[in-house]
Amino acid sequence: MSTSPVIIWHNPRCSKSRQTLALLEERGIAPDVVKYLETPPSAEAITNVLAKLGLTPRQLMRTKEEEYKAQNLADADDAALVAAMVATPKLIERPVVIAGDKAALGRPPEAVLEILP
Repeated sequence: MSTSPVIIWHNPRCSKSRQTLALLEERGIAPDVVKYLETPPSAEAITNVLAKLGLTPRQLMRTKEEEYKAQNLADADDAALVAAMVATPKLIERPVVIAGDKAALGRPPEAVLEILP
């Protein structure tokens, strides 16, 4: 159970992820920080986030990553793409901020502001 109404799928090595987390904190929001590379989301969690984002699996993927090419995902169906994100969380675009029944990609970081409580 989340202690905060806001969750961020965060990669501390990513500048956009750090900027998005700082933006939340500047607004007095202490989100639950999920380091998704260490604790990959389940297929169900990814599917739920995709619905909240209104995106397809491919739109949530870092298609320029070497792992995307290595796994031959260019022609993969949605189920295979979700499975690839579970198995290789580096493929998930970051950061993702979830607030209740809404979610946003922090690209740019300010994009998350419209979903905040």
